[in-house]
Amino acid sequence: MIRIGIAYHPDYTKHETGGHPENKQRVARTIEYLKQSRINKDLLYITPNLASIEEIMLVHPKSYIESIEKACKTDRRYLDADTLISPDSFDVALLAVGGVISCVNSVMEGKVKTGFALVRPPGHHACKEKAMGFCIFNNISIGVRYAKKLYDLHRILIIDFDVHHGNGTQEIFYDDPEVLYFSLHQYPFYPGTGDKGQVGTGNGKGYTVNVPLLAGGGDLEYKEGFEQYLIPRAIKFNPELIFVSAGFDAYKGDPLGGMNLSIDGYRMIGRLICELASQTCEGKVISSLEGGYNLETLPILIEAYLDNFTSQNYG
Repeated sequence: MIRIGIAYHPDYTKHETGGHPENKQRVARTIEYLKQSRINKDLLYITPNLASIEEIMLVHPKSYIESIEKACKTDRRYLDADTLISPDSFDVALLAVGGVISCVNSVMEGKVKTGFALVRPPGHHACKEKAMGFCIFNNISIGVRYAKKLYDLHRILIIDFDVHHGNGTQEIFYDDPEVLYFSLHQYPFYPGTGDKGQVGTGNGKGYTVNVPLLAGGGDLEYKEGFEQYLIPRAIKFNPELIFVSAGFDAYKGDPLGGMNLSIDGYRMIGRLICELASQTCEGKVISSLEGGYNLETLPILIEAYLDNFTSQNYG
């Protein structure tokens, strides 16, 4: 079995944002780097299709979807102060969700051990009815709902290690006891959510776990966060599938973050997730690109994270 499926489409570059930090070079440089990398032999490149409106509606109401489509057809340039759009952005956002869905299908059908959706725009800030933080549709959340529905899953873990708290993902699953959402992030920081007291509500109380970290933390703080807060809770939850909002903006050289993770730190995060997946869900992991804005190091960080999923390191 090929170890890692990489969902990518050249049309991801058609979401035009100019010199914005979230720009097409993030994925264009990464895909070229991976094809020349030492882990390329373990990669299966997957070409995704556009997600259907019905699939987007697993999370977002039709009125919101239609408002995004309309905005992209006009001269409107921003959905909010941070989130740019261009004429092709609606279709590209559908394709980003399609990337996650293609990874779900490839993993669940046994074609690959793990999937990495190399997509843009990112998703974890997108709320049910609001675009924000560079995000239009919540890619991960739609993938989770899709997996639950199509494959009849009832225990899904989401791990979010982006430097920014995934407020949209938290909102969507805040009352859902079948989805355990874990976020380790810089705090206080954008978007202002993610303190320890936010633990879920109703039947979902206790199924949101936030680990806020002060600016400047690095490999040690992330290792402690995973080992002390995530792994014991996740083993008890015993997920059938793991999703990862993979943000690489906690790297020490990222222009939008204030943390100090190293390249080896991202390799460590990959190892801890691999070990957890091996213990709980037969190694089935679907990751989706969120942040990471240092164009020189982003491809290297993604390779380091994926290194532990290769045949050499992952049984």
